[in-house]
Amino acid sequence: MKKKLLLALALAASFAAQSQTLRIGLAEDPDVLDPTLARSFVGRIVFSALCDKLFDIDEKLNPVPQLATSFQWAADNKSMTIKLRSGVTFHDGEKFDANAVKFNIERHKSLAGSNRRGELAPVTTVDVIDEFTARINLSAPFSPLLTVLADRAGMMVSPKAAQANPTAFGSKPVCSGPFKFAERVAQDRIVLERFPNYWNKANIHFDKVVYLPIVDATVRLANLRSGQLDLIERVAPSDVASVKKDSKLSMSRITELGYQGITINTRKGDGSNPLAQDRRVREAFELSLDRAGIVQVAMDGEAIPGNQWVPPTNQFYAKNVPMPKRDVARAKALLKEAGIPNPTFTLMTPTTSDGQRVAQVVQAMAKEAGFNVKIQSTEFATSLNLADKGQFDAYVLAWSGRADPDGNLFSFYGCKQPLNYSGECRPLWDDLLNRSRNTLDTSGRIKVFATLAAEAAQEIPIVYLYHRNWLWAHNKKLTGLKTIPDGLVRVQGVKM
Repeated sequence: MKKKLLLALALAASFAAQSQTLRIGLAEDPDVLDPTLARSFVGRIVFSALCDKLFDIDEKLNPVPQLATSFQWAADNKSMTIKLRSGVTFHDGEKFDANAVKFNIERHKSLAGSNRRGELAPVTTVDVIDEFTARINLSAPFSPLLTVLADRAGMMVSPKAAQANPTAFGSKPVCSGPFKFAERVAQDRIVLERFPNYWNKANIHFDKVVYLPIVDATVRLANLRSGQLDLIERVAPSDVASVKKDSKLSMSRITELGYQGITINTRKGDGSNPLAQDRRVREAFELSLDRAGIVQVAMDGEAIPGNQWVPPTNQFYAKNVPMPKRDVARAKALLKEAGIPNPTFTLMTPTTSDGQRVAQVVQAMAKEAGFNVKIQSTEFATSLNLADKGQFDAYVLAWSGRADPDGNLFSFYGCKQPLNYSGECRPLWDDLLNRSRNTLDTSGRIKVFATLAAEAAQEIPIVYLYHRNWLWAHNKKLTGLKTIPDGLVRVQGVKM
């Protein structure tokens, strides 16, 4: 009798474990769930459970195999041969193999509206060597290739599903990750269900993952405290102290790979934007800002001030372009020189809590130099669409960052690249960007980035402000979370 009772309890416990749901609070609603078209950070969080990649990165930012098992560079560094994991299936039952790799890389490069096109620009062709071996051919050596394939450009979708639904694949994505798509209600929830045939299923401990976009950080935290959520990303810095005091919650913190900045529409607009009319106005705007003050007021100190696409602690930080100090008198003088003493412009910002705080602090600081800054609060996906069309003056935009600096640069500064919201197109910059990609030694790349940093500091298409600490709070019973500087929530190994 006792044995039967113990067995019943064990079975009940096992069933409860298998039927658990992990509920994650997001700071925004993701954009389209198609790895080729997507561009939002929160979308990458969802993809980490939905779409496996050829590679991933570890805590030290080293590329590690995921759907790939190994790689080999050619002697001339102009191709990479990748061995693939066997026994992997997509959520629709289709087999993952070298043909699927070829299809996905070509889709990333050619699909209309692709945001992976720039990331994979040096890739010329993909050869299928055998069922589980693919060779990626390059026009020139490409130092960031592994880290590029450790993000959305390395995500594999089902060729059959993508071909069957080419224009609306993102409404019902089919990948090969630990969870498969079940439901999406815009601005409300994304539901993923456990994929029983996942190649690494022993490392998955939930039956469902539900992502709930809750823009207000205070409301997100309240939902976590009430038990409606198990984990939230981007805790408000002002709430850190109270989270630490809560015996039911745990806190994780790590400095991001990306940056918070203000992108200026220098060449996409109708010419009415005073920031675009004269670079001295942009310089004056930058000099009106106190980065350390913004970090203290808007972020409660939970960030590192910065003036480049990587933090000052990064080996690729250009020391020849130090952080400018606030100088209101010089800002006023520059505006007078430019003949625009009281410029008015609109600062678009997402409706997120941190975006709102940054916009308000910037508005107050810039006013002291003579700027009249009008704040336009816009739902995040909508703000991206407006930026695409050039319908903005300046834009508070955070970039979550990549393990290689190229991921913070190429798509933003390259001519006609998909994330080049400023509209700047300079042959010299393109040349520098390509040299940074083709140079394989670190010291050579540092020199190239130093030249590009000096160029960007002259024109100021982006005013970099700081590098955030990723702040997660979660139920103390939740274990197995990895804190990696890309800020993504990886579900593998996580259990309650």
